[in-house]
Order: sequence, then structure tokens, then C-alpha cells
Amino acid sequence: MKKLKTTDELVKLRKSLESKHRPDMVRILICTTGCRALGAEEVYKAFKSEIAKQSLADKVEIVDTGCQGLCARAPVLTIEPMGVFYGRVLETDVPDIIAKTVLKGEIIERLCYTEAGKRTPYIKDVPFYSKQKKIVLRNCGSINPKSIEEYILRDGYAAISKALSTMTPDSVIAEMKNSGLRGRGGAGFPTGNKWEFVKNATGDIKYLICNGDEGDPGAFMDRAVLEGDPHSVLEGMLIGAYAMGARKGIVYVRAEYPIAVEHLTIAIEQAKHLGLLGEDILGSKFSFDMDIKMGAGAFVCGEETALIASIEGKRGMPRPRPPFPATSGLWGKPTNINNVETLVNVPIIILKGSEYYKSIGTGSSKGTKIFALAGNVKNTGLVEVPMGTTLREIVFDIGGGIPGKKQFKAAQMGGPSGGCVPAQHLDIPIDYETVKEVGAIMGSGGLIIMDDTASMVEIARYFMEFCQDESCGKCVPCRVGTKRMLDILTRITEGKGEKEDLGLLKELAEVTKTASLCGLGQTAANPVLSTIRYYLNEYEALINKKDAHAAPSQP
Repeated sequence: MKKLKTTDELVKLRKSLESKHRPDMVRILICTTGCRALGAEEVYKAFKSEIAKQSLADKVEIVDTGCQGLCARAPVLTIEPMGVFYGRVLETDVPDIIAKTVLKGEIIERLCYTEAGKRTPYIKDVPFYSKQKKIVLRNCGSINPKSIEEYILRDGYAAISKALSTMTPDSVIAEMKNSGLRGRGGAGFPTGNKWEFVKNATGDIKYLICNGDEGDPGAFMDRAVLEGDPHSVLEGMLIGAYAMGARKGIVYVRAEYPIAVEHLTIAIEQAKHLGLLGEDILGSKFSFDMDIKMGAGAFVCGEETALIASIEGKRGMPRPRPPFPATSGLWGKPTNINNVETLVNVPIIILKGSEYYKSIGTGSSKGTKIFALAGNVKNTGLVEVPMGTTLREIVFDIGGGIPGKKQFKAAQMGGPSGGCVPAQHLDIPIDYETVKEVGAIMGSGGLIIMDDTASMVEIARYFMEFCQDESCGKCVPCRVGTKRMLDILTRITEGKGEKEDLGLLKELAEVTKTASLCGLGQTAANPVLSTIRYYLNEYEALINKKDAHAAPSQP
């Protein structure tokens, strides 16, 4: 394909691709990213071989996609246009799928989603999918992430085309502000306001950074989007850069995500080849280019100023603010930082309008939120739901409930520095303010479910160990506070706790929370405070058990 010089040429390219699209073609969509660990690549190769063997290449296409969400049933695939969904597929299943489902339209029951003895063959009827609303994950699992043509076919780059041809930078920012989109990295700061700060800042060069440094244990929202729909990230960055006047973009992603890095690299090369990155994009006189920066996996580099330090080649440590990155960020220049999920919302807001977007969610929390559902729940995987969805709906309607005969005990929300939400709050609507009221944080979207066998004191100790290990050590409250809290929690779990430890724990937690330099230390105490708040009896039981063992025997 030749370089696109105008928005009209992009429209012509889309129409050309649509004319070549064959709706009669059977497409077998198989996740080869997250499902790779359970043999998806072998299944994909088996399909390629079987299709060639039966000379079906003109009728059947096997497409390797990103994450389709239902990780508990991996490897998973969807057969279009029938909408058949199969899970736990093996190489040996491939001949049957071709012979029966593809060629005869028959359902293979052993591969269907099963719940309470009921088999559900069609993806639209699977509760895990039917109760979700996909905006950010709109393309993940549905397209080949290494094909810019497939992205363009699904209105890809139509939003940046609209912005460049019909909107001013100010009107883009106004649309973002009206949408109510808040940062999905955890802080929940209004995205439009953030962009406006950078636009109004003085500087000859301005930067836009995409934060893909997701470090929460069990969380893989950003990774899945980068792997499954990298062009949507690029398009969100293009729109943001146009609005702010940024000419240079950087995607900061951890080196532990090799597939994400690979797909991003391909996407950037493809976009440059088509003229969607570089100089004079679509004849608009707007220029923007981007690179990838790989991080070394430090959790603290998810914090804005630590991330900036890492890009500059320094040790990843936060710095005091002000000055804020909007005025003095990367190399001392005005800089905006958004995480992956935030940016992927942007093309939809521009294309469909802010009124559409703000119609989803709650009064103060608009749109959808992705959660990485993990732990003691049947249907683990990626979940995207409207803001305001209850925790009960996610755990039981989408997640399928707790395995075996166990009971729900708690949900750890917001990653290692999030809070533990007990069963009494299962019906809270999940939005920024409500979650904070019950002692948790939205965070980037980690959601770990625990059943009634979990020790909440041990859970607090585990997450504090993580926070203490990941602390950069720059400020005393975080460096010393997390270490002392970990020491006390360890002592209690080992049966050596004292009654005075509970008061000391709470005091240390409050000091660490209020005096730490960055978000890591400011939220590190949440697991301690939330478990003491809701599960004080478990702390007391461990301490009292120790005291009982120490008491002298009665004559």
C-alpha cells in the first residue's frame, strides 16, 4: 500500500478493503497471546495444516488474535460468522472442528462452555461475554493485531482523520472534557484537563508518553491491549498529540512483555509506511512520531516521575511535585502521561462523540473499566464492564462464582496497594468514589478474589512484602514504614504478635500513607488498613492464640 497523503485517501483505502472483504469466508479466531502458554500456537499450526490438507484456503481462514478474555478456558477460539465459541481446544480437536463445525455446521459439545451442566455453544450466550460492554477491548480477540488493514476495516484511524479534518485542538480537548474520561492508571484524573495543562504550557517541544508499565500481580489489562490491538493505542496517542501540540511520543512498556513489544513495533512500522506517523500526517501539517522504551520491571516506574527518570536513563525514582510533568517533564519539557487503557478510549470518544461515551457509567465515573479477574473464581480472565457495575455482578454473573463449595470472602481491588473488600460490600457500584469509601482503590484494574479459606492477615503480609520489595527507598516513610509494617505482620502470622502491635500497625500505616513521596507509599498501607477494618477478629485470634499458648497451665 502506498503512503496516504489526505483523509480522502484513507476513506478510499477503507472502501477498497471493504470491497475485498468476503462475508462468506469462515474465520477461525484463535488467541495466540495469553493462550500460548497452554498450547495455542500448536493448535494454530494444526489448523493451518488441516486447511491446506483439505484445500480450504479459499473458504476458511485461521486468524491468530490477541486475548479473547476467558483465560480459564484456554486455549479458546471463536468461529465466525456462526459465532461458535470453543474452549480448552487441543491439536487433536482440529480435524473434528473442520469436518463437523466448519463444513457441516455441527456443534462439538465437549468443547462448548459449560456451566451447571448446561452447554452453551454460541459466544453471545456465554454469561462471561454477554454481560460485558467492550469499548477498550472492542478489537481484542477479533482481529489480527499484526494487520493494519484489519484495523482500518473496523474504522481504524477514522477518529484521527476526523480530528485532523474537522476539529481544532481546542475542540478535541473540549470533547474529551465533556466525555468525563478519567485516567485509568489508578488516579482517575480527568483526561481532558490533563491534556489542556500541556497544551497551555510553554515549550518548544512537548512529549506524550503512553504508560504501559503494568506491574500489579495478576494484572494484564494493558498487556492484552498492546498485544491484541496496538493500533488503537497509536491512534489514541495521535489524537492526544494533536490536541496538545506534542510532536514526539514514547510507549513505555516492560521488557517482560515481548509479544506486546513485537506487535507494537510492527504497528509503528505499518503506520509510518502508510503515512499515519511522521511528517504532515494526512496532509494536515500535523507531525508526530514515536518510539518504544522498554523498562526493567520496577513497579515504582508506573509512577509518572519515576517513569520519566527511567526514560532519561536514570534510576527510576519519583521526584517531588511541583513542578508537574505538564510543565516540566521529560528532559524538562511539557509532558503528558496516559496509560494504555485511557488512550484506547480516545478514538471512540472522538468518533462516536462525548455524549455517547458519557451515557455509559455513573455520574462521576464515565465509560467502562477493564478488570483482570483472578484468584478463587471460576471464570478468570479479562472483564470490561460499565462503571457502576456491582462487585457481585462481576464475581458471580461474569466470573461464575466461587469454585467448589467455598464462599466468597474478599476481593483485593487496586493491586498490591489496594484494599480488601468484604462480602458485605458485594453490592457496591464500582466507581472511583464508592471504591475509595470502602477502603480500596480502583488502581489499574487488578481484581483478586479470595474464598473463605484465605487468611486476611497473611494476605496483608503478602502484599506488604511486595510493596516493601518494590519501594525505591528514596523517602523515609515508604522505605522504613513498609519494612516495619512487614516485620509486624510477619510476627503476627508466625504466632509471635503482641496486642500492642495492632495500634502500632495502624499508626505506621497512617504515617506511611500521609508522608510518602509518591503513590506507592501513599497507598501501600491499604491492605493493612482494610484488613484491620473488616477482619480485626483474625488479627486478634492470631495474637490471642499466641497468648493462650504462653499462659501457664492451671493446677
